[in-house]
Amino acid sequence: MEAPKVKLPITNEYGFYEIRLESIGGLGANLSGKILGELGAIYLGLNSSNFASYGSEKRGTPVKSYIRWCDPNQEIRINSPIETPHLLGIFHERLAGKIPVMQGVGPDTIVVVNTEDSPDKVRDKLKMHAGTLVCVDALNLAIEAKTRVNMVMLGAIAKASGFIPLEALKKIVEETIGKKYPAALKGNLEGIEKGYNNITLKKYEDDGKYPYQEYEDVKRDWGYDNAPIGGINPHYGSTISNDLSASREGYIPIFKKEACINCGMCDSTCPDMVYQFVKGEYKGKPSMINLGPDYHHCKGCLRCVEVCPTDALTAGMEREVDIWKTHVRNQELKVDKLEFEEVGPNSWMRSESYTTNELD
Repeated sequence: MEAPKVKLPITNEYGFYEIRLESIGGLGANLSGKILGELGAIYLGLNSSNFASYGSEKRGTPVKSYIRWCDPNQEIRINSPIETPHLLGIFHERLAGKIPVMQGVGPDTIVVVNTEDSPDKVRDKLKMHAGTLVCVDALNLAIEAKTRVNMVMLGAIAKASGFIPLEALKKIVEETIGKKYPAALKGNLEGIEKGYNNITLKKYEDDGKYPYQEYEDVKRDWGYDNAPIGGINPHYGSTISNDLSASREGYIPIFKKEACINCGMCDSTCPDMVYQFVKGEYKGKPSMINLGPDYHHCKGCLRCVEVCPTDALTAGMEREVDIWKTHVRNQELKVDKLEFEEVGPNSWMRSESYTTNELD
């Protein structure tokens, strides 16, 4: 396939068309950035660069990926973070409020969000100043196609851009991850097509409803030169946000208390203190009683479902169940504030067990 020469619809004062992806580790934004970087250079006839920014290189930590495209006759000599993107991809709407994903978004920005809500609702959640908002239910579409969220997001980004050819995007996916994971190629390509064909778009003018958010580097109170001796962590867990709802990819454990024998296997295998046990009585004897899961911390790895001996825990679709009816706040980490503190434990990890294939 020969590289088509595309014309960039808009560039900044330096001649660059810039894309920023906002996500957390595990949702595939880093890989998506690499794919878009190669797409520009190999199939769109552009000069292209890509790099990512993340913390401890583990699932659940904030991830930003940056892509710059320009005319093939122009060199790219900068590698600074993208402050005012022409296209912004937000891999889960719940990232808003936890990290400053909307910085630098103006009237010329296209924002693609993984959400099942309407653009008007999402604009209010994001407090979006102005620009074009594109909504795609990437989570459900990924489940239908038996692929990952990032493939659907790539398709939606291509459609929203107005100039990225669908066939070129599919071709680069075939040439990269298709060769490494051939069994997943069909689902990946279907996911791209679903994302491309199922967006909802609305443009918002600067109506004064929400202010423009200037780009600022994220700065923490503590760093390598002023952290307490001994590495004391002031947070209640191991990452900056303990609202893990953005890390789940559709599946959650459903707890049936009447089937629970309080064996503690779920608590032993859970990496994030999800299951809440208190002193009580079971079958007439003193015992630690399982109150149920704290969905606040659950990242949907389903390890607990795999080890449960009585089917007291089964896999379910998050959007089909009101999990907050059975949600139990973590008994050890309760603090003065109400739900969803701005601190907390590690995020999503994907089990590689046999149950993964069954759910997929």
